[in-house]
Amino acid sequence: MIDRYSRPAMKQVWSEDSKYQKWLQVELAVCEAWAEEGVIPQEDLALLRKARYDKERLDNVFQRTRHDMTAFLRSITETLGLEGRWLHLGLTSSDVMDTALALQLQEAGRILLKDVDVLCDTLRARALEHKDTLMMGRTHGVHAEPITFGLKLAIWWAEMGRQRERLERAIEDVSVGKVSGAVGTHATVPPSVEEKSLAHLGLAVDPVSSQIVQRDRHASFVSTLAIVAASLEKFATEVRALQRTETREVEEPFGEGQTGSSAMPHKRNPELCERVCGLARLIRGHALTALENVALWGERDISHSSAERIILPDSCLSLDYILDLFNGVMKGLRVYPERMRQNLESSRGLVFSQRVMLALVEKGMSREQAYDIVQGLAMRAWDQPRSAGFQELLKGDPQIASRLSSAEVADLLDYRYFTRYVDDTFRRLGLV
Repeated sequence: MIDRYSRPAMKQVWSEDSKYQKWLQVELAVCEAWAEEGVIPQEDLALLRKARYDKERLDNVFQRTRHDMTAFLRSITETLGLEGRWLHLGLTSSDVMDTALALQLQEAGRILLKDVDVLCDTLRARALEHKDTLMMGRTHGVHAEPITFGLKLAIWWAEMGRQRERLERAIEDVSVGKVSGAVGTHATVPPSVEEKSLAHLGLAVDPVSSQIVQRDRHASFVSTLAIVAASLEKFATEVRALQRTETREVEEPFGEGQTGSSAMPHKRNPELCERVCGLARLIRGHALTALENVALWGERDISHSSAERIILPDSCLSLDYILDLFNGVMKGLRVYPERMRQNLESSRGLVFSQRVMLALVEKGMSREQAYDIVQGLAMRAWDQPRSAGFQELLKGDPQIASRLSSAEVADLLDYRYFTRYVDDTFRRLGLV
């Protein structure tokens, strides 16, 4: 991922130094386990604990061997004495690489959980702030019935809560290591060493493995990141829609001196939300690659390896970035309740059509007849903007008047009817 979209903590997790340090951490954990088994003498273990890799030497050896694990090991053992022979005892490269990868994914996942928590706190605060801010609810992009902006944000908050639960499960699923040898049979490293070494690392034991940890775990992890990103794209898309000039009910933050267009000085574009949407698509593509990495030949091939060097860091970096980016959007979001009210009233009372229809049904009219009458009046009000509004048409219609008094019609045209259970929803969610 390019630096522009990389935050420092997540960038460090996926740095070369972090990877090699975790490789060394795994190697030493296995040495600790072998020592507990009585294989490695304590005096040798004390020396091994001081082992360090040499990045420059690693790179030089790699130019010849073209194998990063052998280059890594040689950069260490060249600085050790005979005790160096215990490193990598009974292991295959994937024992170290996959177990270290689990540590990276676990660390990255914890950062993402914190990001989600921060966004949830922001969404909760803004939902409560606008719990009673009346706005038009839209379906198919068309005016439907009134809602509140806080209710919309409460839906987002609840959705991110579910995403947190998914992410926790995905982190747990991928927080497993394997120390089972070349094809997973433990022929050269017994299960007891695997269990002890992974306990040192704080990872679960993969109960059965081939030469690798099976990639359904990683596919689940990346797919979960894609699902979280999909929610962010959904939220950002809604902000973009509400920021349209014709609507202008909200605007993402726009700083002093910021420019929206090199050609048009008036432009204030929703470019932050557009960036969220773009990077969400990137993560979604990585999820497909992760799924395709599940099917490998026999006990292992390395067709997954090259792809994972890109999709795992970039998915984590991208999601970390857009979680933080969208949190900033929501903290600084400009909300225009007056404009919401203007848009609400622009459909000239049509939002009350269902309520009027139901009132006629309650007065004994068939649903079909009530629907036809109300729809006819609604279409006249909408298609003939110079004519009387919906409320006046209702009062002047003889079929309506035969069932509903003027006072009853007036009572039906009350926006509070639509939002009278908002508090109940907030209580159900635990927001109040």
